[in-house]
Amino acid sequence: MSRPAAAAAALSFVSRGVGARAGVPGVPPPPSFQQDSPLLALGPRPQRCPPARRSVSAQGTASSASPGPLSLNSERNMTEDSQRNFRSVYYEKVGFRGVEEKKSLEILLKDDRLDTEKLCTFSQRFPLPSMYRALVWKVLLGILPPHHESHAKVMMYRREQYLDVLHALKVIRFVSDATPQAEVYLRMYQLESGKLPRSPSFPLEPEDEVFLAIAKAMEEMVEDSVDCYWITRRFVNQLNTKYRDSLPQLPKAFEQYLNLEDGRLLTHLKMCSAAPKLPYDLWFKRCFAGCLPESSLQRVWDKVVSGSCKILVFVAVEILLTFKIKVMALNSAEKITKFLENIPQDSSDAIVSKAIDLWHKHCGTPVHSS
Repeated sequence: MSRPAAAAAALSFVSRGVGARAGVPGVPPPPSFQQDSPLLALGPRPQRCPPARRSVSAQGTASSASPGPLSLNSERNMTEDSQRNFRSVYYEKVGFRGVEEKKSLEILLKDDRLDTEKLCTFSQRFPLPSMYRALVWKVLLGILPPHHESHAKVMMYRREQYLDVLHALKVIRFVSDATPQAEVYLRMYQLESGKLPRSPSFPLEPEDEVFLAIAKAMEEMVEDSVDCYWITRRFVNQLNTKYRDSLPQLPKAFEQYLNLEDGRLLTHLKMCSAAPKLPYDLWFKRCFAGCLPESSLQRVWDKVVSGSCKILVFVAVEILLTFKIKVMALNSAEKITKFLENIPQDSSDAIVSKAIDLWHKHCGTPVHSS
């Protein structure tokens, strides 16, 4: 059997095996987040005020004490607020900034029907705890439905589909047990999207290189191979659909915000003819996969998954600001681009934190803005 015929037979096999499950009932498409969505309060739940103290008169009858401007109840509430604020400051000082945020997220995840709007708002405002990141990403990307009781069954279908496609690729000898996992994900994606080449030896297309870079980074963030494939696939689909019109505009936005932060640095880039040659594909098409270490990159992808690709602009701006002295010392576009493609990794956490601060500074409180 020729290679094209084998690929067609494999695709037919997959279609019969998992076609009915490809659109799993109860699994909604990735939510569409509007810019004018209301900001949802995610702070601590209001405490119920204790009943007013009752005093006993000399005759033995109980009477209610009239609260003054500084009643015992208000003093108690002020004390509790002060203690809460002290705890938050203390947690930040010792490196546990996410303690209160984690509690807020756990409350959201206890809802019988997960509220994707609130989960998006949380992800835009705070970094996701590592133990909940995969779950939140799967819900926001539409891999899992909002209802908890459906999660196990839906993931069973997702796993079966994963195994069926993997088996088909092994039958036609496109992958083997020795194939790198990221390449396996790519071939699965190609087969399911009808773009599998005639031979695995064919050179990769630019879009395949993007998928491969994102898959390699995702491997370091998500342990389970089934979860990793589905999250990578939906993440790439989001870039190609939701952000299709926004991504080409990011280089222009980058210059705009860099000019606001440091016009002299932008002028230097233009004088060296480096501005149009910056690694925009690495930054904006690959979302910094292969540029930043995964431990820092996942905080950026929290924002991308939850509805904002503009965060990528501010990461790029902060990279230039962080390495300003080095960039200003370079006088050719080639040297500047080469340096920016291989920036030192030890500053990545600080770069991402400052980039998020810049994002808040210029865009306000983010609410699903792209």
